[in-house]
Amino acid sequence: MDKPVVRDGALLFLRLVLGIIFIAHGWDRMFVIGVVENTGRFSAVGVPQPELSTWIVSLSELIGGSLLVVGFLCTFVAGAMALLMAAATYFVHLNHGLFVDQGGFEYTLLLVAALFIIVVFGSGRASIDGVLNR
Repeated sequence: MDKPVVRDGALLFLRLVLGIIFIAHGWDRMFVIGVVENTGRFSAVGVPQPELSTWIVSLSELIGGSLLVVGFLCTFVAGAMALLMAAATYFVHLNHGLFVDQGGFEYTLLLVAALFIIVVFGSGRASIDGVLNR
């Protein structure tokens, strides 16, 4: 299992899954729930600067997720998204326990861990980063 092709395939799979999840959440925030409703939700749970935070989170999820899917600037994007998820854990999920069905932090913790793998191992050869590094 310690072959470059296996590692690159696993990193591609991880990037695709994470990217799709982030794109879906960003799309939902911007176009389904809407910026106004999401700002109200952020305000209700005590997120600082809820309107600005809504825009930052929504655009970060859409753009960051897209960059993860294509594999461009992955180490930087994954690090930034991990910080964003750590902030979400702190401001929104930490006071609700562990389990996601109770609003807990298990989901954001899992996202941070998965993003950390991309920060450590990079995007792999099946990516724009991998092509540009050759």
